Amino acid sequence: MKGQISQAMRKAGQPFSATKRIITCLLAMLCLSTAYGQATYETDVFTTKSGKTVTLYALMHASIRIVYGDKEIEIDPCPKLGDRTVDYAAMPKADYLFVTHEHGDHYNAPTIKLLSTEHTQLIMNERCAMMYGFGRIMKNNSKIQLAEDIMVEAVPAYNTTEGRQQYHPKGRDNGYILTLDGLRIYIAGDTEDIPEMASIKDIDIAFLPCNQPFTMLPEQLVKAAKVIKPKVLFPYHYGQTDVSVIPTLLQDEKIDVRIRHYE
Repeated sequence: MKGQISQAMRKAGQPFSATKRIITCLLAMLCLSTAYGQATYETDVFTTKSGKTVTLYALMHASIRIVYGDKEIEIDPCPKLGDRTVDYAAMPKADYLFVTHEHGDHYNAPTIKLLSTEHTQLIMNERCAMMYGFGRIMKNNSKIQLAEDIMVEAVPAYNTTEGRQQYHPKGRDNGYILTLDGLRIYIAGDTEDIPEMASIKDIDIAFLPCNQPFTMLPEQLVKAAKVIKPKVLFPYHYGQTDVSVIPTLLQDEKIDVRIRHYE
């Protein structure tokens, strides 16, 4: 294309230097258009014990992208919720893809297919694996060593409040604890402040949901955070719930609370 533009400008009597300036301007405009056309997401960067980088992308609601070194990890990829969308077609394929449970804001079969290659490891609860027709099933309290420096544990996620247990019955859904070169990330899934959280230890980063009737009230989330004691806390899956009170409620707990766009 550059050659065609230069040739056209010469035929029109434009000096070659002017032609180069025009080409440069056109290319710059193209680059700006491409940059502005890409979605941007809030990111948080952490470093593992051996100096590897872990970048967390706040996509939306319960959807999280994690880049660990050269590995792409997707959590509950969902392309649309209300008026918010995520362009997964513009993202790299996943090396590991985790699904906590079957609800539409967590499980989306076309997006799973879009992000997958023959080498992608799909980690799901039993119900999602049955629905998708494929996937490595993890049940509550199971562990898998995915790579030398990557471990995943499936932990319980369920409702306890009377009249709400039908949303997330005990034993069906998963939360996950990812250990990436020693960095422990707890992704709670849809759960309330359940007794099993007392056994979740040494968490560096926690994602805790906050939207009753499906998950927790802010007060329940604060209670859960005090039990788990993560170094960094991301309230997520919060919809229209006001999570701005959470940092104040945890100000004496030495927990770094970070509010991102996980509506």
